[in-house]
Amino acid sequence: MPNNDPSRRDFLLTAAAAGVALTAAQQRALAGTAPPSDRIRVGFIGLNGMGTGRLKGFMQHPDVIAAAVCDLDSNHLDRAAELVEKTQGHKPEKFHDFRKLLERKDLDAVMIATPDHWHALPFVQACQAGKDAFVEKPLSYSIGEGRAMLTAAQKYKRVSQMGNHIHNDLPNYRRVVELVRSGSLGKINRVYCSIGTGLSKLGKPADTTPPKELDYEFWLGPAPKRAYNPNRSHFSYRYFWDYSGGYFIDFWCHFTDVAYWALELADPLTISATGGRWMADDNAETPDTMEVVYQYPNDLLLTWTLHPNGRPGYDHMGPCVIFEGANATLVTNYSKHEVWAKGKLVPDFPHPTPSIADSPGHIREFLDSIKSRTKTTCDVEYAHRLNKGGLLGNIAFRTGETIHWDGGKERITNSKAGANMVTRKYRKPWKLA
Repeated sequence: MPNNDPSRRDFLLTAAAAGVALTAAQQRALAGTAPPSDRIRVGFIGLNGMGTGRLKGFMQHPDVIAAAVCDLDSNHLDRAAELVEKTQGHKPEKFHDFRKLLERKDLDAVMIATPDHWHALPFVQACQAGKDAFVEKPLSYSIGEGRAMLTAAQKYKRVSQMGNHIHNDLPNYRRVVELVRSGSLGKINRVYCSIGTGLSKLGKPADTTPPKELDYEFWLGPAPKRAYNPNRSHFSYRYFWDYSGGYFIDFWCHFTDVAYWALELADPLTISATGGRWMADDNAETPDTMEVVYQYPNDLLLTWTLHPNGRPGYDHMGPCVIFEGANATLVTNYSKHEVWAKGKLVPDFPHPTPSIADSPGHIREFLDSIKSRTKTTCDVEYAHRLNKGGLLGNIAFRTGETIHWDGGKERITNSKAGANMVTRKYRKPWKLA
């Protein structure tokens, strides 16, 4: 029942303003003892750059209480706790181990913004602990992990959202989807995605002792044991195969999302890739130059170009997605799109009446779904289907083989080396239950 004792509430407000750490029960009282349907208590796991950005984004919503923060780097952890105290007037509980955070019974949801190789374990265990989960893109390090995440969300009936904010935070993709689906471009047989990686500035630092503020052994987690190198942790981890899939997997979901959405793509049938780390002089591993070609059902080819300068053509649009139709070609980036026909821009190309409602925002959609128990637009089911394509592209690149994929059984049928990459063997003692 609500606690309407004004003296108690005044004490709690004063304590919060003074920076006194409140117990979980006191924090609920400060929130007016509103039920979880009105106030959402969130724990934040992973608080470097993107994690801090998400923390700020969640706290912009008045029904969110940032109740707990967790990171393996004490500097990130302390900074996040100070940010919560400054923004919301209370001290969140700080955790080093995400498993301890998940033991809190009062948390409604978690936000996971760890490196890619640490997405699956917190997500699955959050579902098991009865928490809804927002997890950054890419959904998972491997296809097997993505399947385990989907299974856990379905089994425990949890609301989920992959942090692919372009899907909801800008209306442009909605207008593109409507136009592609209208049929006015004609039959689409080819889609091109491209992004410029820029030139690497990572260099070749020597292996060294991990900084005292970072629990490097825990940070490695299920990944292989490696000597610490400054380039292998924090933001630049994504350029090493042990932890991520490079620039390609980092942006795959942002760009290919609009193609999967508009064309309702199923899994690809075959995937081939070539390229290398050709333009960089550093100690990173993932390619900065790569061409990936996918064949999808219904006679569709999708090509991904990764290069420091991007794909030539439509340079004024920057990184973009191109739908080549029999009647016209549509070119889109995050915020705008153009239609071209016979080599000329068609500024007055007819658009259908908008039919896809604008979103309340990527984070807001997740929060609303926690209350309504409805699916989000980038839930783990959609995210797994989308993310598989990028992971398969990297498998094709790493094996040097044209991969044949059985989407129904989620297995590679023609490559033993590729089949071994569909999931990964975890380093002991970590297990994906």
